[in-house]
Amino acid sequence: MSLIVAIAFFMETLDATIIVTAIPQMALDFGTDASRLSMGITVYLMAAAGCVTASGWLADRLGTRTLFCSALGLFAISSLICGLAPNFPTFVIGRALQGASASMMSPVGRLVVLRTSEKKHLMKSLSALIWPGLIAPVLGPPLGGWITDTASWHWIFFVNIPIAALAMLLVARYIPNETRETGAFDGKGFILTAAALLCLTSGLDLLAMRDFSLLQLGILLLAIASVLGWAALRHMRTVERPLVQLDALKVPSFFASSVTGGILSRATISATPFLLPLMFQLAFGLSALEAGGMLMLYMLANLAMKSVTNPIITRLGLRATLVSGSLLAGASIALCGFIVPGQHILFNGAVLLLAGCARSLQLTSVTMVNFADITPDQRQPASVLASLTQQIGMGAGVAIGALLLTLSQMTHKAPAFELIDFRLALGITGLLSASAAIFYIRLDPDVGDEVSGHARYRRRISP
Repeated sequence: MSLIVAIAFFMETLDATIIVTAIPQMALDFGTDASRLSMGITVYLMAAAGCVTASGWLADRLGTRTLFCSALGLFAISSLICGLAPNFPTFVIGRALQGASASMMSPVGRLVVLRTSEKKHLMKSLSALIWPGLIAPVLGPPLGGWITDTASWHWIFFVNIPIAALAMLLVARYIPNETRETGAFDGKGFILTAAALLCLTSGLDLLAMRDFSLLQLGILLLAIASVLGWAALRHMRTVERPLVQLDALKVPSFFASSVTGGILSRATISATPFLLPLMFQLAFGLSALEAGGMLMLYMLANLAMKSVTNPIITRLGLRATLVSGSLLAGASIALCGFIVPGQHILFNGAVLLLAGCARSLQLTSVTMVNFADITPDQRQPASVLASLTQQIGMGAGVAIGALLLTLSQMTHKAPAFELIDFRLALGITGLLSASAAIFYIRLDPDVGDEVSGHARYRRRISP
């Protein structure tokens, strides 16, 4: 069952990043700026974040299997819209529909796994769901580059259709259609949350534009997002049956891994695969395929590290792994700014390998601690909250990466992005990644020991 959910997760996560290396060609076809195409990524992620709040209620009302299959079908249709889009506005609409359908997959799929796993087996069960998050964002850029160079960027979206069809068949056959009693749909809570996230998305995207009037509008939208977000939180705390239940946020480990440190970690995890291929293409003049190929070591390190991540967590414990993983990820992201394609091959390879290993360790440990102290009756709302904050972090990462590039370019008034812009963006991104350790180090030393099987827990239960 975990494997079936992982297939859907893989398609969803891959599609969030596969267009990165195709952005320059898509910008030419749509007649717009390459930095503007970052909206194709952010609108996907934030549409997912805006709609994810309804996933728990819909899963209970319609059933997990029905909702999962419907979301996969809509994902295939919206992929077709993206591939056939004649202009940028149509493409953005297609990406928004993709994000909306993806928002129904993650929390429902995670919930299926959580409901069928005992706490002591949780790390093993969740490991299958981590693979898509490790592989897809790194596989996406080289795969997108290969498809763009050998066929056209349109096929990036067409390939989703057979994958979605296969996933629908497996879900219909193997996933039970569990339903639960629900109250009335919390329309006010949904609208407030979705509106806040839409303003947040648009505001962050406009901040990356090189137009002062758009910059002002972006700041205004961020202010509106703050007000709407406050109103949404107030509503959730006062109504009897809110669309999003916040009880899980009272659990320190969940709050740190989902809100404070978690958003920082996922934002930097998302920003790096966005910045690197653009640096290889725009600063070094590599083709989309060559830029994607530069990330192969990064991807291989992600895969190789995953085979030893669980033993490392069991050996060190979750808190120590979270802290060390954040610091290591921050340092390796900053070092990526000093990669020189075609020269210093050993240094380049070592940096990419280190960054890939650190990324794998960081993402796995953050995911494991998410549900370490969550009780069974909290798992459904916690799954929705985790998906929501995950999408916010990923969307913010791409938008912040684009913003940092634009601000750096504006300071030296260059006509196009230069190497110094990418070095500055990667350096700040690395600093943000390392700062997540501040929140993780405050957790209890034995947090998640039952999930990780850390030595202290094993000694405590030994006769």
